[in-house]
Amino acid sequence: MRFLLGRIDYERARNVPYRQREFKLERMRELLDGLGNPQSDLRIVHVAGTKGKGSTAAMIAAVLSAAGQRIGVFSSPHLERIEERMSVDGCCCPADEFAEMVDQLRPVVETMDRAAAEIADDEIGPTYFELTTAVALMYFARSEVDAAILEVGLGGRLDSTNVCEPRVSVITSISYDHTRQLGNTLAAIAREKAGIVKPGVPVISGVMQEEPREVIREVCRRQGSRLVELGVDFDFDYYPPRHLEEAPAAGKLDFRFVRPLADREDPYPATGLKDLSLRMLGRHQAANAAVALAVLAELSHGGRAIPEEAIRTGLATAGWPARVEVVARRPTIVLDAAHNRASIEALLKVLDESFSAARRLLVFATSDDKDFRGMLSCLMDRFDEVLFTRYLENPRAVSPGRLQQLAAELAGRPLIECPSTVTAAPAGALEEIRRRAAPDDLICITGSFFLAAEMRRLLAVESPPQPTRRAER
Repeated sequence: MRFLLGRIDYERARNVPYRQREFKLERMRELLDGLGNPQSDLRIVHVAGTKGKGSTAAMIAAVLSAAGQRIGVFSSPHLERIEERMSVDGCCCPADEFAEMVDQLRPVVETMDRAAAEIADDEIGPTYFELTTAVALMYFARSEVDAAILEVGLGGRLDSTNVCEPRVSVITSISYDHTRQLGNTLAAIAREKAGIVKPGVPVISGVMQEEPREVIREVCRRQGSRLVELGVDFDFDYYPPRHLEEAPAAGKLDFRFVRPLADREDPYPATGLKDLSLRMLGRHQAANAAVALAVLAELSHGGRAIPEEAIRTGLATAGWPARVEVVARRPTIVLDAAHNRASIEALLKVLDESFSAARRLLVFATSDDKDFRGMLSCLMDRFDEVLFTRYLENPRAVSPGRLQQLAAELAGRPLIECPSTVTAAPAGALEEIRRRAAPDDLICITGSFFLAAEMRRLLAVESPPQPTRRAER
């Protein structure tokens, strides 16, 4: 960990550059070449998008695992342990095996560092994210997975995962996020995300807005890649669960193909799949599930058939931490990693349709590179009390006082009249919000993945399982 944390880490940087010098695919290719190209024999699903990448990857993986396949998932960032970023069949990489692989790549990195220093003083060697990507690919290769699902870290075009040659590419959604790096229009953001499209590789898209959709269509035409789109080629209906403050319940999903995939026989019944149980909450997760089902249909062509029973089991069991996650009841505590306006809007819709608590309390913290004005404009009139805090383990946190001042400005009234307070750290925020809440109230904690990670530890939420050794194939 000391070796990895000594590398450049843009996840913790206040200002993230987005140029080919810092995000250099040739450097990633050189690193993998030095490791024997562990990715070369992997059957890969490559997932980009503003929202829904991790959830979609988790659903695809859960269905394929239920069908008897051995599946690897690479995602970021992690909640507690870096080994969570790479999992096989739902279990994160064992710590000793992770350390062994880092030791294996260390001499390759040191050689690259020396070569970079000889080129120029400001030339850099492999970054933290590039190294974790490489370790994940090494782990999946040595685990002999049947398929590996790779989640893009930032953007797509320059992301270190974009050296892969996937079986299918996925773009889940487009909304405003990382605008300093990716652009301030949906078209510009879509062009960066569509940078993962490879010549002749089919693309599944969940993007619905016309501006980014046209960009993705144009890129696919240029690359000769068949495009399968939500709302055009497949669609869904969602039926949300109710009164989740009382007991857990699943939503229901009906999935259907609007037209056959590439004039070939549909892999599912002509009427589609009805009454699927969906563990993940919200219409946005139903959209992710529909994208996952279209990906699975594409994978089933010319490959292993995926039984309907595996689809039902996978969607009913697939979970993803800190995505409208109910972590306690009486009072109900909902933890969500929403960190842009679109994801906040999706969270609020779930709270409205699936929870009936009359009184709501909010704990909010976020990063200084996020649209916190946009997020707060959605949140402030939807909660009876608001508590602002900051997470401690990443330097990008916005000060709670600044958030409170902005909330008062948005409300158009003096700070003293606003129903909000501040605390310096998550532990104090959790203690204070619990003190204020009655058993029938709902507490929502949101604004950042980093806040969710620190709050999960304070709430002692169970972490992803970690095996003591790598499971035998």
